[in-house]
Amino acid sequence: IGEWTLPGARFPLEMARDEDAGSNSLLTYQLTSNPSFTLALNENPGGKRQPELVLEGALDREKQSSFELVLMAVDGGDPARSGTVQIRVNVTDLNDNSPVFSKRVYDARVAENLPAGSLVLRVVATDADAGSNGRVSYSFGNVPDGVRSFFTVDSDSGEISTAGPLDFEEKSKYIFRLEARDGGGLTSHCEVQIDITDENDNAPEITILSLSSPVPEDAPTGTVVALLKVRDRDSGENGQVSCELSGEAPLSIVASSGGSYKVLVLAKALDREEAAFHELVLRAIDGGDPARTGTARIRVTVLDANDNAPVFSQAEYTVRVPEDVPVGSVLVSLTANDADEGLYGNVKYS
Repeated sequence: IGEWTLPGARFPLEMARDEDAGSNSLLTYQLTSNPSFTLALNENPGGKRQPELVLEGALDREKQSSFELVLMAVDGGDPARSGTVQIRVNVTDLNDNSPVFSKRVYDARVAENLPAGSLVLRVVATDADAGSNGRVSYSFGNVPDGVRSFFTVDSDSGEISTAGPLDFEEKSKYIFRLEARDGGGLTSHCEVQIDITDENDNAPEITILSLSSPVPEDAPTGTVVALLKVRDRDSGENGQVSCELSGEAPLSIVASSGGSYKVLVLAKALDREEAAFHELVLRAIDGGDPARTGTARIRVTVLDANDNAPVFSQAEYTVRVPEDVPVGSVLVSLTANDADEGLYGNVKYS
């Protein structure tokens, strides 16, 4: 009997036979007491009474899937004789139950470097119906295409796995709906929230926004030589960057108030005559474990200033000359050098 059958429905039962005659063969029927069924007798045109099983209340297969009844036939003899037959009523399923998820919201945290095909979580939905009506399959609901690019769901097991590489810096959280559908077409939904945790997979990046080169050698201490932008796409400690300079250049690095900008300033006076240029390496180191490093090379040329006077090779020249030396004779050759370059280093004598 289908569980959708309405109360009052009748189901004819097999009639008993009695080989006696007369009142000894007159049969009455009795049914074991059960609140869901009663017995009715339908008198046939030939005078025989047909036992019928009458459904008294609505059936629910999920509460009780079968009933055991005993039908007794009693003749009219004295003493009376009886016979019994067992009646098993099987309640067939109606797809009257939707799948039910074990949770309304499923959540998981996974690292961004998780390989493709890795298990993220498993959802579970049960259906109280039987057979195909209780067989549940899983699929994505109405989700953005981006979700399908990064995750897959096994229609039978409900396992959600990665479909491609995740990137915390691109998207740190995914929220989507998952659908459970039974064989009769009834559905239910749950929400899945997946948090992507950051890994130290990005090295710091150094961008030179501006560079003043050449720098006059008489530029005062504290002059800004370069403006830099230092960025690490990771988060937390993985994205915290410290900077250092390598080399003996007379420069120092100062962090700006924004935290992501650095400035190079003169730490002491320049002297082009000691070094005409300075090459240094800026290293940015993040706080990850292990740490990752970014580098940038900077060359600063020193522009000459006229900060050196000519210097004679000797402070005093003594020349002994005969009094009859011809006019126009060279008496002595003097040499003066200037450490500056260009026009600043060209020497004239007078």
